[in-house]
Amino acid sequence: MSRLVTYLFSSVGQKKLMALSGLGWGLFALSHMAGNLLVFVGSETYNKYGHAIVSNPAIYVAEAGLVLLLLTHVFYGIRVSIQASKARSQGYVVKKSGDKEATLSSRTMKYTGIAVLGFIILHLWSFKYGAYYEVSYDGVVVRDLFRLMLEKFESPIYTWGYVAAVILIGFHLSHGVYSALQSLGINHPRYTPIIEKISVLYGILIAVGFASQPIYVHFVF
Repeated sequence: MSRLVTYLFSSVGQKKLMALSGLGWGLFALSHMAGNLLVFVGSETYNKYGHAIVSNPAIYVAEAGLVLLLLTHVFYGIRVSIQASKARSQGYVVKKSGDKEATLSSRTMKYTGIAVLGFIILHLWSFKYGAYYEVSYDGVVVRDLFRLMLEKFESPIYTWGYVAAVILIGFHLSHGVYSALQSLGINHPRYTPIIEKISVLYGILIAVGFASQPIYVHFVF
């Protein structure tokens, strides 16, 4: 037991748990984004998709898992950030430059991470626990999430605030996926540059996918 605790709070253990929990949420972001794209199909498809998810008993296990992953990622993210700040307090002897220079996304990970956490809380408050409307399809009553979405994205402030938030999520993932894979030991001089580019493209995909929903609803409806 003591060995496990020691590992969980070791530098390697912290980074690996942070990496795994981050990748878990990164994959969830992809699946959630894909589901949101059903808004382009129509309100009925979108609402039925939402109903299929919440009516599945496995939703409770999935939500508990996501909460655990989020708490793990936030906890170790704070610890690693504090430890890194202490290590940097003495300053660098040589300033990094060229290929070794930290990218903007890597230097701002803790700030975009805070923004992402704030967005998750606001998103849950607005949609999961937001106004409840109902609509019936073939005699089955489901929650009318489409109507709620129309109300939210009718506001220019909410719409563009949402777009800005998902851009920050994409920015966070653009370095986060790459960093997580590095922490898990998935690196090779030949393939690491490719993985880094894929990570950036992943972040762009998530940002564009999520942003397309509010922009489409705001200007079309």
